[in-house]
Amino acid sequence: MFLIIRRFWYLGLIIIVLLGIVFYSRFKSSDISSFNSYEIKKQTLHKSLSLTGEIMANERSILHFQTGGRLNWLGVKEGDMVKKYDGIASLDTRQLQKTLEKYLNIYSKQRQNFEQTNDDNDTLVIALSKDLRDRAERTLKNAQFDLENSVLDVELQAIAKEFSLLYTPIPGIVTRMSVTTPGTNISVSDTFEIVNPESLYFSVLADQTDVINITKGQKGKIVFDSFPDQEIDATVDSISFAPVQGESGTVYEVKLTFDKSSNPYLLGMTGDVEFVLSEIENVLAVPYEFVEDINDKTFVYVQKNNKSIKTEIVLGEEYQGLYQVLDGVKIGEIINEIKN
Repeated sequence: MFLIIRRFWYLGLIIIVLLGIVFYSRFKSSDISSFNSYEIKKQTLHKSLSLTGEIMANERSILHFQTGGRLNWLGVKEGDMVKKYDGIASLDTRQLQKTLEKYLNIYSKQRQNFEQTNDDNDTLVIALSKDLRDRAERTLKNAQFDLENSVLDVELQAIAKEFSLLYTPIPGIVTRMSVTTPGTNISVSDTFEIVNPESLYFSVLADQTDVINITKGQKGKIVFDSFPDQEIDATVDSISFAPVQGESGTVYEVKLTFDKSSNPYLLGMTGDVEFVLSEIENVLAVPYEFVEDINDKTFVYVQKNNKSIKTEIVLGEEYQGLYQVLDGVKIGEIINEIKN
């Protein structure tokens, strides 16, 4: 046994040396491989503002009758396209028509009474005493008031008949109807909603600290949740002068126009808009997580000869998680992330 060990001792030595080399290489390389790395390169940096919003409509009309009644005619259904001033629905007008005829008869009667009173006053006014003439004049004025009231009754009834027909003041799509069957009784709370798809806009609420960075005509990019792979060009159309009521903070509505032809956009769709507030091109930059602050100085760990060399750098402003580098590193150098 001893002779065997003496004869093959060199094999054991070779194995030990090889294992040592492997472990040394792994230990030496661990200085680098255990870190994330980043290559220094020139790029464009920008500061941006991102806001969440939804699609709304400038032309959106909710219609209802002035009074309740029996629904006599219904001319649309949900999803229908309508033109401006198209009829939507009407109430049963038979009672209104009869009432109008009644007031016309009352008007005719009052007219005759007034004319007869006027003729009598002209005939008797000369022969009567002053007191009786005054009384006759008052009777004539009362007849005039009765006649005018009957005229007003006829006009009001005509307006009520006109209000029995519901029509849309805008073109668009019928998006909601409280009643869908003619012949049923409806109230003033039953409504019909019309939305003009051509008037859609993207609405966002900007905090008072953010709205000062937005101006009318400013460009932005919208990414809708329904179309996450597309960036849609948008332009600020208006910014509200007064804050939005009912919100917990002081926020202002910003309206943006956008190209509606690229997708089937619907009311209420949500998304995010991004505004580029400032931009700087062709500069060196490092991510903030690769930078270490020590005693008012900033350092990065540059990869050299398979080692991380602590190197002081001079930084500019921060842009979306990246610092502009003014001095200390060069294009193509590799820096390692700080290991805690």
